[in-house]
Amino acid sequence: MNNLPKVIADLVKAQNNFDSTAYANCFTETAGVFDEGKTHNGRKEIENWIEKTNKEYQATMKPLEYSENVQTLKAEVSGSFPGSPIVLTYLFDIQNQQIQTLKIV
Repeated sequence: MNNLPKVIADLVKAQNNFDSTAYANCFTETAGVFDEGKTHNGRKEIENWIEKTNKEYQATMKPLEYSENVQTLKAEVSGSFPGSPIVLTYLFDIQNQQIQTLKIV
């Protein structure tokens, strides 16, 4: 996908490389991520969450569709979890080329 904002392209690349530090660096210091019923606040907590998630699921993302109007990305996620692959929707709030909030549904 060529129309992804740089920060989202960087996030996908970091996810697919299982690089939790690079992943967390896509977020502001005060960012929040909502996933699987839990909220992870701040860059360090986000890094710890994605590190644990990477070890558990080895999930990779393949972007399918991005909407700039509502800042949503649909991606096929594959990994070592039941039902893989699945399509998830990532809802972003991007401020100053960094992610302030991310909700994964």
